[in-house]
Amino acid sequence: MSKYKILYAEDDETLGFLTKDNLEQYHYEVMHCNNGQICLDVFKKNTYDICILDIMLPKMDGFELATEIRKRNADIPIIFLSAKTLKEDRIKGLRLGADDYLVKPFSIEELLLKIEIFLKRSQKNKALEQQTYLLGKYTFDPTNYLMIHENEKIKLTQRESQLLQFFIEHQNQVLKREVILKSLWGDDDYFMGRSLDVFISRLRKILADEKGIAIENLHGIGFKFAIK
Repeated sequence: MSKYKILYAEDDETLGFLTKDNLEQYHYEVMHCNNGQICLDVFKKNTYDICILDIMLPKMDGFELATEIRKRNADIPIIFLSAKTLKEDRIKGLRLGADDYLVKPFSIEELLLKIEIFLKRSQKNKALEQQTYLLGKYTFDPTNYLMIHENEKIKLTQRESQLLQFFIEHQNQVLKREVILKSLWGDDDYFMGRSLDVFISRLRKILADEKGIAIENLHGIGFKFAIK
């Protein structure tokens, strides 16, 4: 039996068969569903390591399916596969919490690489589940995306939490923008770059009263998470 289990939603019978067959040749265990509602029902009853979702699905489309999956598991990697090439669709998928978006036709080699990357990251995150960090008056809980001080709890988004943890693990180091983006989210395009600025702005507001902590902007280079 395979070490990793994949939940795969694709209504194109031929493509679904070929992709499942290729993934199984690389020793993944694949559950293939041909509509979104069946896929969600299967997800509720079983445990999977990664989800690969087509967008144009009968009964429930991939965007709605991903939203329902995220309600039940905030950490499982999700990769969208779609023939839709509009930038707006890609942005919508990422905003829903997807880890990546591949446009059809895709190569099985690229899909395999993405699966490997996100499974490694997921396993690393599981190993760090119980780890917390002290940041001034706050205790940062990356597993639950929380900044905690006495009875105060500030909820972070998943990406804000990933960014803050990355900063902590590389504190007092100069970090190039493209390194941050590719290390965390695998892409350094314009949209992700703008999102990074928004995440950093919110983290700065949360940490504004912590005199010994600063996210320094190094013009034309990147950032430094400075802790004195």
